[in-house]
Amino acid sequence: MGCTLVIDTSYGSTVGIVGHEPIVETDSRTHVERLRNNIALAVERSGNTPKDIDTVIVGTGPAPFTGLRAGIVTAKALAFATGAKLIGHNILEPQAQWNLIRRGGAGSADGPKAQHVLTLAVNDARRKQLYFELCDGPLIGGGREGEPRPIIAMDIDYPASIVERVNEAVRAWRERTGGDVVVDVVGHGAGRYSDTLSAIEHAGDIVDESVLDGGEQGLSVFAGDARRAYERDPETPVEPLYLRRPDAQIPAPLKHVLNHAGAERTA
Repeated sequence: MGCTLVIDTSYGSTVGIVGHEPIVETDSRTHVERLRNNIALAVERSGNTPKDIDTVIVGTGPAPFTGLRAGIVTAKALAFATGAKLIGHNILEPQAQWNLIRRGGAGSADGPKAQHVLTLAVNDARRKQLYFELCDGPLIGGGREGEPRPIIAMDIDYPASIVERVNEAVRAWRERTGGDVVVDVVGHGAGRYSDTLSAIEHAGDIVDESVLDGGEQGLSVFAGDARRAYERDPETPVEPLYLRRPDAQIPAPLKHVLNHAGAERTA
């Protein structure tokens, strides 16, 4: 029977075989260097060999480009070498499901009255910005089932602007649906900007952790969400979700000198 390997470098690195504890590196200065060895160790600890890998699931961000690209290139190379199916998945949408699991385990903010939980999933984008997505989740205590749905699609912004956008979206959402609501903020970067993010109306928990910090269970949640997304759209490209405009700019032509036409740059 084959196994599923998960690789993510959206924040540090996480590698693991589904059904087993992953190996997590939080030091962004060394996680790329350790990636190959950690993959080999994760496969060995699971009792498998590279030949047993039939699916490789890789996090596509959103995240800063360089570290993210390292994980995706590694996943593509492994899938090619082993003949495994390659699936890419963003790291924000699974946070909604993980948040409800986290709440159920901790019992936080879950009273006897049915309460709708919205999850503001974030990831640190550096430069004082956050990647984010606001997702609707099942009703706590109400028995509603279904996939989380984005209320604000994946984007990048400054925390203060995110607060304004979330408040506006939640007000509109409440007008349509009614009922009590709480907005949890989950993901890396949430703690750094907690003072700003606490201005979100109906703010609940602000938790600086990701689904992939959830050990074996978190790894399975991420992989399961990735498979469902793949089944809905198997043609989704496995490419980095950077969202920020590239720093590199096309150089301007050389200036005109002594009435001569400006030379065009060729490289």
